Amino acid sequence: MTAILEAIRPEARNAPESRIVDVFNRGRDKAGLVPLWVGEGDLPTPSFISDATTRALTGGETFYTYQRGVPELRQALSDYYRRHFDAAVDPERIIVCGSGMQSIHMAMRITSGPGNTVVLHAPCWPNTPASAELNGAALRFVTMDYGPAGWTLDVGALMDACDDTTSAIFINTPSNPTGWVMPLDDMRALLDFARRRGIWIVADEIYARYVYDGQTRAPSFLDIAEPDDRILFCNSFSKNWAMTGWRVGWLVTPPGLGQVCENLVQYNTSGVPAFLQRGCVAALSSEGDAFVADQIERARTGRTIVMEALGGSNRVDIAAPVGSFYAFFAVHGFDDSHALAIRLIDEANVGLAPGNAFGPGGERFMRLCFCRSADDVRTGVARIVDWIGAQKGG
Repeated sequence: MTAILEAIRPEARNAPESRIVDVFNRGRDKAGLVPLWVGEGDLPTPSFISDATTRALTGGETFYTYQRGVPELRQALSDYYRRHFDAAVDPERIIVCGSGMQSIHMAMRITSGPGNTVVLHAPCWPNTPASAELNGAALRFVTMDYGPAGWTLDVGALMDACDDTTSAIFINTPSNPTGWVMPLDDMRALLDFARRRGIWIVADEIYARYVYDGQTRAPSFLDIAEPDDRILFCNSFSKNWAMTGWRVGWLVTPPGLGQVCENLVQYNTSGVPAFLQRGCVAALSSEGDAFVADQIERARTGRTIVMEALGGSNRVDIAAPVGSFYAFFAVHGFDDSHALAIRLIDEANVGLAPGNAFGPGGERFMRLCFCRSADDVRTGVARIVDWIGAQKGG
């Protein structure tokens, strides 16, 4: 270790490299590659959103702005929750953030630090545990179970993992990468437990609209929580509205934390640019609702294509995801997911995310994003099936 590395804080020095980005960098410039590795679709941000931002930018909204978010956006988010979640969320509880990732980082900053333990279910998106560790907290993973019906979580095991050091439980539902959705009864049990123990719940419900079994959205802690419950809701404009590059998200807090969150924003980004927020207001319009509905249908079609192709192979272990827009599957005989991801780039010209990037339980699995054009998904899974068939034992 160099002297300069020894001179910095261990939390920064030990921040893990992203295994997803590592694979992404391997194939990002490869001609003809079908990119199913990262969590985004192939559509650009729709023009009605971009045009609203352009008007604000050319109209001079380039100055410092509200740390908590422009009032119009916070009200629009409150209206969004009323329409789609039948939930009354006061705009004063909503904080606009510089990405969903920042909302998670703020939630971890609020709830955890040195001497605390954060309990998480795994496999999970790796940025979340990394954020907790950057704040000095310890991690305790509860590995999910996988079977013919898909991924499940023993909520009792989640509770058993908590002790006197536990300050927060992180729940991502629908799950990235597994597609698991937490049942409402399990939410009730966990919330009752957290209330008794004084533990925070950090709820990442970014994929709540992406469900496929006849529901319009996944169950939410908003369905059962009181406003003053110790729950922080993390969300993002990235997935629903094809805005991954915009880096805008939001956090819903209990009443009374507005000034705390404003301070955290002030000493980090000092606010999301106002012209970007005008585009977000447009995203929450009726046009935005129609766009999200189309996105969900694209994902539904992609899911069907994936299940028909990969589910038909006797070399693939896959269960239909209940929510989100990922398939998380294993290929028999290939337990090193990182090595398999590299081979699929080099030999099949398909990009997938390795399951070992998602922590315990994910080591032999691969994540595939199916929220893309049907042609892309069809081509990608056909290449995977052909490649598997060409291997020994295929």
